[in-house]
Amino acid sequence: MTDNDHAVRSEAFFSLHHNLPRQSPGSDATTRRMLGLTGPLPRRPRVLDLGCGPGRAALLLAAEAGAEVTAVDLHEPFLDELREAAEARGLGDRINTVRADMAELSGPDFPDGSFDLVWAEGSAYIIGFDTALRDWKRLLAPGGSLVVSECVWTTDAPTDEARVFWEQEASLRPVSANTAAAVAAGYHVLGVWVQPDSDWDEYYVPLAGHVEAADASAPGMGWALAASREELAMRRDHGTEYGYACYVLRPADPRWTTRPETAADIEAVHAVNAAAFPTPDEAALVDALRSDPAAWLPGLGYVALDGPDGDIASYALLTRCRVGDAPALALAPVAAAPDSQRQGAGQAVVRAALDAARLRGEPLVLVLGHPEYYPKFGFVPASRYGIRPGFDVPDEAMMALVLDDSVPVPQGTIRYPAAFGV
Repeated sequence: MTDNDHAVRSEAFFSLHHNLPRQSPGSDATTRRMLGLTGPLPRRPRVLDLGCGPGRAALLLAAEAGAEVTAVDLHEPFLDELREAAEARGLGDRINTVRADMAELSGPDFPDGSFDLVWAEGSAYIIGFDTALRDWKRLLAPGGSLVVSECVWTTDAPTDEARVFWEQEASLRPVSANTAAAVAAGYHVLGVWVQPDSDWDEYYVPLAGHVEAADASAPGMGWALAASREELAMRRDHGTEYGYACYVLRPADPRWTTRPETAADIEAVHAVNAAAFPTPDEAALVDALRSDPAAWLPGLGYVALDGPDGDIASYALLTRCRVGDAPALALAPVAAAPDSQRQGAGQAVVRAALDAARLRGEPLVLVLGHPEYYPKFGFVPASRYGIRPGFDVPDEAMMALVLDDSVPVPQGTIRYPAAFGV
């Protein structure tokens, strides 16, 4: 193919996609859900929307989160569409469009640590998921989050037809493999889920309309129409094999080094728990759980160190419990040494333990704790799911966190290991 052929095809492709509401599967509901998982934001958060297209997400973030959005795309007509829409909605002063390559974000528009959110719906594949994780982290301010959606396999055995089609575009992985890549790249995972089929309809139904109305005789349009029809047919015939997954990620706090506990840590873990609470009960609970093979799950007791070779500053433990007969995890205890409290050590170790649970494929975590502390990790009252303890506690103190939306959330009474004494 000559450069001229490529240019003609590109022009035909973009003309087919102009004036679509979005350029990848998504919805306002999904954008809102991702936004909600990022947690509290500044009054006017600084958002970098990469591969923004016509800016559906940018417009929502500016309008509903009060964000100051830097919207980046290489295709100037998409930026024109966004500027026009922003002015029409009275958001022109909130959205700054920049024509730039997301693979080469340099210069005064993209200094280190300058954004509270880096947002990329359906665009990270252009440079690769792992590259996006690596290169975009520097742009985040302390406490900032990376929000990205990526096409993934939703079956363990995709057909040859689906594999051949997608290998032309990107290298798809399962949801869990991208989750593991994010953790390995130094992020905590605040939320992951596969987008519903309705998100594909929001993209493909308007696109199909454009395909039907297009002038097939226009230069390059025959190729663009054939490619689009192949993509639509692939979704129709093999849509159960792949989907888009959303990842809400936050860089780990560099002050703390987290890892699973080892046998060499047992004495120090006991000391941290004994010092963190007014009685020795929690320290004794950990020792009892460690000796219960039905409750203890190797690799789900986590420590945070004050530096790579520092002392243990905090501890979090996840053990097996059940809701009715369905397996779940109990988060208890969570402890920070007195001189490390209110410094982020507890948050760091809880997030690391929850990441480990996600990577194991655990679907549900339960905690009995302070209702003003645990919601920052995504916990909500367990009663929302029909889950209750077998003893009386304030409803808001018994909380649940769903780690895997693909697994039905069980209902019933929580059954704790015997060591809890309840």
